This record gives sequence, structure tokens and C-alpha cells, in this order.
Amino acid sequence: MAARTDYTGPVLFSFGFRPFFLGACIFALLAIPAWLLIWRGELEYSGPFLPSDWHVHEMIFGYGAAVVAGFLFTAVPNWTGRMPARGLPLALLSGLWLLGRLAMAGWLKLPALGVMVLDCAFLAAVVAMIAREIIAGENWRNLKVLVPVTLLGVANACFHIEAMTEGAADVSRRLGIAVLIFLIMLIGGRIIPSFTRNWLAKHGATKMPVTFSQFDAVTLVFGAAALAAWTAAPWAVLSGALLLAAGLLHAVRLTRWRSLATLPDPLLLMLHLAYALVPAGLIAAGGVPFGLLEPAVAAHILSIGAIGGMTLAVMMRATMGHSGRPLVAGPALTVAFMLLLGAVAARVTGSEELVAGLDGITLSAGLWTAGFALMVLKTGPWLVTRRLGPKKVSGKPAPAAS
Repeated sequence: MAARTDYTGPVLFSFGFRPFFLGACIFALLAIPAWLLIWRGELEYSGPFLPSDWHVHEMIFGYGAAVVAGFLFTAVPNWTGRMPARGLPLALLSGLWLLGRLAMAGWLKLPALGVMVLDCAFLAAVVAMIAREIIAGENWRNLKVLVPVTLLGVANACFHIEAMTEGAADVSRRLGIAVLIFLIMLIGGRIIPSFTRNWLAKHGATKMPVTFSQFDAVTLVFGAAALAAWTAAPWAVLSGALLLAAGLLHAVRLTRWRSLATLPDPLLLMLHLAYALVPAGLIAAGGVPFGLLEPAVAAHILSIGAIGGMTLAVMMRATMGHSGRPLVAGPALTVAFMLLLGAVAARVTGSEELVAGLDGITLSAGLWTAGFALMVLKTGPWLVTRRLGPKKVSGKPAPAAS
């Protein structure tokens, strides 16, 4: 890889994780309080969707897509050995993401079709830029990462089309969540055991996480099938059976990664806890067709818990590592993650009053917001200042995505 020391532009646009992780965290911090006010009728939403669709869309394709972009634009240079996207191209891409958020909020006063074109352009640009880098670097093994990312872009387009034609985006909501969950299954299934193995080896352990095997491949297939069934027919008994089976398989998968051994390291433990919410959410969704749980419970375990938890943990770790900070969570970031877990627990109670006159939805929004406030306060300065210590000429190859 060519040296990265010749970049003299704004630090924020020196590496892909910086603008997208910062943008995602600030957006998460602002969007949920805004949604709470809209839900209470205290703030008017003037965008092209139903207010509930705006809320779901923006957490999947606003927040979630930004984290995916930040991760990929940071990982791909290590996969390919090529220079990272930075400077003006990265700034323009970040601006495109921001314009999508403004358009979705109704602030640009565009018609629904115009909002769709502007919003969908971001993920299309991400896919094109990542494809160019992987192909130019002849890193064919990681081309398959483009499949779920492309599908996320397709899900976004379907969301807009469904909202315009049906009045509400019911199926596309689940499709967007499903794609992000599958990305967690795919990429999380590589980085979690890899990071765990490195940490255990450093501490002299002899028993290591089980390496990727045929069992993992079967588990991924069951996960994809269950998520597809949930997207298309969440009330079907067959969907429920597939979801329960996939949930159990992913729970077993997690037990093979030596999660309990990571208790002394909160930063590493966060990844395991976040992944645990994948099988929890699948099993919860599997209980819906049998009348055991409400659909919203499963959806929020998967979205707030698995997606929110995993993205938060990954952003913490990547920001520390790539800004030259020690891989130590510390009190503030540990509390931030605990607040997010509390947000999951509160949200699944629904509108029941829990404490001090606060219902579960309000308390969940408050805990989520507090968690991301801590995240921004702690990592925000790291994202806009130069890396501590000597700069790397090349990165250690990241775990393959397959």
C-alpha cells in the first residue's frame, strides 16, 4: 500500500470511518428524540413518508447505512492494499448522505420521487466505489460483500416504492432490518472470533474459539432463509419454525466463540453481547406466529439490540484502533453500551409505565439518546483529530468477509 502520510486535508475526511461514524452517532443522538416528539404529536413531520416509516427508514438506511459505509471504507484498503478513499471524494459522499437525511425530513421540499433518487444515490455510490476498489485490488474473495450491501440499496429503493404505492412500507421495513442482521451474521462471524482469538492468545489461553467451518456455513444459510421468510410472511408457521431453528443455530454458534472468557475485557465482551441479540431476536420473531410475542418485540430486539449494539461496539473498537488509542472501553463507553442494552429492555415492554411515570418507549428513547451522547462526547474528538503515535504505512489485513 502507498504511504498514507501525504494527506494534508481536513482530518475528518482522511479515512472513511471518521465522517460516517461521527455522522451516524450524531444522527442517532438527534433522530430518536425527534421521533419521540413526533410520536407524541409535539413535532410536525413534513417528509414524504408516514411518520412511523420515516423513523424506521432513517434508523436502517440513515444510521445503519452510514455505519456500513464507514466500516467498508476502512476495511477495504486493508483487504486490497490500495489507498483509502479520502479528501474530496469522501467529503462529497458524506455530503450526499447528509442531503438524503435532509430530504427524508422534508427540509428540501422535494417530491417523493426526488427524495427517493437523492436518498438511494448514497448506497449506489458506496457500492460503486467499493466495487472499484475490490476489482482494482483483485481481491475477488471479498466481492461477495457487495451482495448484501447491494441488497441493502435495493431494500431502500423498495421502501420508497412501497411507501409511494401502498401508503406504508411494511415488507421493506423487515427487508432492511434483515439485510443488516445478515451483515452482522456474516462480518460479525469473522471479526468476533478473530478478535477473541487474538485477545486470548495475548493472555496465554490455550483453548481458542472454533474457526469458521461447515457448521457456520449451514448456520448462515439457515439465517438467510429465516430472514427471507420473516420478511415475506412473518405470521406464517413455516417462517416461525425457520426463525426458531436459525435462532438456536446462531446461539450454538456463539457458544463456540468462548464468550465467557472475554468477561475481563468489556470492549470485546460488547461484541459477544450484541451478537447474542441476533439469536434472541430470531427466536422472538419465531414466537410471533405461535402467539407467544408481539411483532414489535422481535423487531426491536433485532434493531435496537443486535443492529444498534453491534454497530456501537464496532464503531468504538474501530475508532480506537484507527485513531491510535488503546483498545480499552473505559467507564464512559462501557456505560454507553449498557445504556443501549437498557434501551432494548425498556422498548420491549411497549407503552407500559415503568418508572417515574415514564413508559417503556419514552424510557428507551432516553436511554438510547444518553448512550449515543456519551459515544459522541468520548469518540467525537478522536474522529476529528489526527491519529496518535506513528502513522501506519499499511494496515494488517483484516479478517476476510467470507
